[in-house]
Amino acid sequence: MIKTAAETGVAFQPTEYIPGDTDTGLLLLCDHARNTVPPGYGDLGVPAEQFERHIGYDIGARAVTTELAKRLKAPACLTTYSRLLIDPNRGEDDPTLVMRLSDGAVVPGNARVDAAERAYRVDTFHKPYHELIDRTLDVMIAKAPPPVIISIHSFTPVWRGVPRPWHVTVLWDSDPRAVRPMLDGLRAQDDLVVGDNEPYDGALKNDTMYRHATSRGLAHVLLELRQDLIADERGALEWADRLEPILKDIASNLDCRRIQRFKSRSDPE
Repeated sequence: MIKTAAETGVAFQPTEYIPGDTDTGLLLLCDHARNTVPPGYGDLGVPAEQFERHIGYDIGARAVTTELAKRLKAPACLTTYSRLLIDPNRGEDDPTLVMRLSDGAVVPGNARVDAAERAYRVDTFHKPYHELIDRTLDVMIAKAPPPVIISIHSFTPVWRGVPRPWHVTVLWDSDPRAVRPMLDGLRAQDDLVVGDNEPYDGALKNDTMYRHATSRGLAHVLLELRQDLIADERGALEWADRLEPILKDIASNLDCRRIQRFKSRSDPE
């Protein structure tokens, strides 16, 4: 029988915070940084090898995020738990918040999640991450022009037997301010295939970027890096090299450093 963390009495820190200069102009986020399951949940009934797949976490995303935070002296907020427990990049009312089936893998530990357990996971794991982001943004906005939010994710190179051609993709909703220079900077690198809102659409109601960027009027970009390119240290460092100058340019762009609200494509007309 799987016990909740509350029943075990074992503390678990659901977030990781990397301090940085509050006036650097950038806040880095990594929603799916680790594949850890908190004490009390065992392995959720899922074989260990499944946690090493993209369903467990965003492979390589944490390494890129932490390297960029170090180089840019930018604050970063990350989660410490597997997305199979609860997905921090989903709204609290999203039906995919706690997945019972993920890319063909059954998650027995989620099969009988009722309203009370769902609420417990939201309060214990999901909310602390978003509260950390809110607190960090409040401090940054109070001390300097508003920062640009950069969210680092990764995607699997093959989906249902079909290879994906992109090396990196840029996901966004309606605010183009940081998106244009990001796409331009990536496309200027001739060896890259760059996707624009592929293989996913960046407009998702109440996801992390909607909640903290769109709703606040902050410029933002969600980057999806192909997992096989950043799965080891060498790859993570290479992509930090590619992204560092682009992010510095974005942070110095005054148009990106002000509050301007754009209507989300996920909102009703």
